[in-house]
Amino acid sequence: MTTEPGRYATPAQAKERRAALALFPAATTLAFYTLPASLQEQTVIQFVPQIVAYIALSLWAMRNHSFASLLGLGKGNLSNGLRCGLLTGLVLGCLNTLVILTVYPHLGYDISFLKTTPHGRLPFLIMVPWVICGIALFVELNFRGFLIGRLASLESGLWESGSVQRFSPLALVTSALTFAFDPFMVNTFQHLHWIALWDGLVWGIIWLRTGNLYITIAAHAVEVTVMYLAVRTVLE
Repeated sequence: MTTEPGRYATPAQAKERRAALALFPAATTLAFYTLPASLQEQTVIQFVPQIVAYIALSLWAMRNHSFASLLGLGKGNLSNGLRCGLLTGLVLGCLNTLVILTVYPHLGYDISFLKTTPHGRLPFLIMVPWVICGIALFVELNFRGFLIGRLASLESGLWESGSVQRFSPLALVTSALTFAFDPFMVNTFQHLHWIALWDGLVWGIIWLRTGNLYITIAAHAVEVTVMYLAVRTVLE
């Protein structure tokens, strides 16, 4: 995986507009946890941060003609992205499956609730590959392409060191926490949502290092497929 030359110094990056819109999804997620518990239990309210995120993404895209490139969807990224994403997804999928099926039960956590989640109740041939791939696409557009990408753009002016600019620690941590603590994620996967923090950091680093969103989309889809198949087999 190679870093796109000069990704933080391209004319398109310099002319990017409304990057601050990425602050709204993170702020909305934080605000959710200040609500009374009775409101946090409402499914509609749990989706508000995601709705805000996609509205912000749409508004940002309308102001940036080169939005596909800024998201990491450049024409030359596809083949390398799919190849690297496949390998990354297989590795993460196997590691996270091991954690879910062995570590969590060993610590006394029950994982049988996964059968009753929306994902667990959907027919197999709908989940694989359609729902999984659809979720991977939209989640990565939101949390990596838009959220971490725009936050990194804002953060780049804070550091003098080029290496720190490329790593964008504030954007990385903020995006990973926003992803892992997405209200619907927490409500659906309960104690397992902490795995998303690890995934968010790994996928975020990959995006920051490569600027290739196809890698994280493919990795996300492959990882979830591996975990879904393994957990479904064990719990049936």
